[in-house]
Amino acid sequence: MIAWAEQSVDAGLATILNSTSPIFTFLLTAFLTQHEPAKARKLFGVVAGIVGICMIVGVEALNGLGRDLWAQLAIVAATMSYAAAAIFGRGFKGLDPMMPAAGSLICGAAILLPLSLAVDQPWTLTPSGASVWALLGLSVFSTALAFVIYFRLLATLGSVGTTPQAYLRVPIGVAIAILFLGETLTATMLAGLVCVIIGVAAMTIPSSKKAKSQP
Repeated sequence: MIAWAEQSVDAGLATILNSTSPIFTFLLTAFLTQHEPAKARKLFGVVAGIVGICMIVGVEALNGLGRDLWAQLAIVAATMSYAAAAIFGRGFKGLDPMMPAAGSLICGAAILLPLSLAVDQPWTLTPSGASVWALLGLSVFSTALAFVIYFRLLATLGSVGTTPQAYLRVPIGVAIAILFLGETLTATMLAGLVCVIIGVAAMTIPSSKKAKSQP
């Protein structure tokens, strides 16, 4: 859904919409599953993170909100799926993270492969060598390895504590752009980065009482 939507939705707006998964995780946890305490500190972290994302990407990115409504709703639906997956994934806590990661990739391939054959007809495509290497990099490091780390975090931080990683995508992307593409860091972007770090810390760092109770 995200890949389809980004054909018409600006990257900045797509980033903001896609970074709202911690909000949906928090709401689902607070009002539906209640498997974790929905503390005010975590709510503060949710708000601080999304404010930081808007500052980094640029508030003007919100100007396109509602223009391509169906594509934007597709991103929101995918983001809600991320939130639901984080809650559902806590059921794999007793397993080696490699197992749910492999299961997710196999199920995803089983669903998307027939659709790809019917819609994209990959035998008609002629990707460049750079595209193939990019595909391999995305599949091995950004997907397979990332899934293993993700399920490990679900087992240790919980669903609400894990989903703030969505907030970190934009600052990391900005840092890569500065280091390798020569882009500059503005004061607004720096303030947004601070908000993101504060938000992630508020949602992931355990309280002092909980930390003392752990062996």
